[in-house]
Amino acid sequence: MSKIISIGTAVPAWKHRQEDILSFMLPAYSLTGPDIRKIKFLYHQSAIGTRHSVIPDYSRPVAEWKFYPQTENLEPFPSLETRMQWYDRYAAPLSVDAVRDCLQGLPGNAGITHLITVSCTGMSAPGLDLQLVQLLDLPRNTWRTSVNFMGCYAAIHALKLADAICNSAPSAKVLLVCTELCTLHFQREPTPDNIASSLLFADGSAAALVVPNNYQHRGLALTGFYSEVIPKGKKDMSWELSSSGFQMTLSNYIPSLIEEDFEALTGRALQQAGIDHSDIAEWCIHPGGKKILEVISKSLHLPEGALQDSYEVLSQYGNMSSATILFVLKRMMQRLLSQQQEQTIFGAAFGPGLTMETFIAKNQIQ
Repeated sequence: MSKIISIGTAVPAWKHRQEDILSFMLPAYSLTGPDIRKIKFLYHQSAIGTRHSVIPDYSRPVAEWKFYPQTENLEPFPSLETRMQWYDRYAAPLSVDAVRDCLQGLPGNAGITHLITVSCTGMSAPGLDLQLVQLLDLPRNTWRTSVNFMGCYAAIHALKLADAICNSAPSAKVLLVCTELCTLHFQREPTPDNIASSLLFADGSAAALVVPNNYQHRGLALTGFYSEVIPKGKKDMSWELSSSGFQMTLSNYIPSLIEEDFEALTGRALQQAGIDHSDIAEWCIHPGGKKILEVISKSLHLPEGALQDSYEVLSQYGNMSSATILFVLKRMMQRLLSQQQEQTIFGAAFGPGLTMETFIAKNQIQ
């Protein structure tokens, strides 16, 4: 068994109000009449107040744009090469900020033996993992791997890998880094998928340090993992490369699919772990969007306020893909480790497939 002893987070310097992003999107989409009213309604109902981006343009005057061309029709529209150049420039420094936050108060590099990088918004070789080995001055023989293109549930998958490493290597200290620059992939065609993506997604990074359970440091013990794929949702959530960036399919059926299956999935996860619904004190749910949080709360019959941490992360940061659930878990961890009573956390995130990935964790009281 393993445990998380620290979580760090970081966001880019550019903080955009949801209203300002809406003001950017309306002329970019060239919408008129009823379509303008519809997109305004969607933004106002999103439960998102602010989002961060490595791109300043979303709330700056046209004359100050750095990423998009200063033209009325955004031509020439940024190519995939341009987007990956920006990813290469900004992903590693943002990751380092999250790692430093994670390792604050721990000696040196905390003796990192393994590095897992997670991202679905940028890819290259050599990639983020090697950049971090160099920037963090990690040993050249650091064991490393990358979880790529899995989407919003990838942090849980990476935690599962870290847990397996710790179970096989008693001296392991696994650094997990999730970094997503989702806003690099804005698409200007006003399709429902593109509008949903531009409304929800943001940039951010989160790092977690996972060690074997006998390590002398309090943390969140990882006690179980469970995942399932819902094949009928395969076409409703997907993430594909194109010449103008990554293309997201995000249908409005996703909340319904999650609502239909999530209670049963949770029941099977709890049964595997040998615990009951009533044993769960905290629900660490990926805030994929307001509607998703609403249907999960309804399907699990949760009391009011049970998903407050998820709602607050959504409001302050939007959906940062894989990094988001660690932002939520960090809030819970800070609260629970100050308590002297053991509490159980159930976590879940969703992604292409449609994949549902879950974990169970407990705070250590001594």
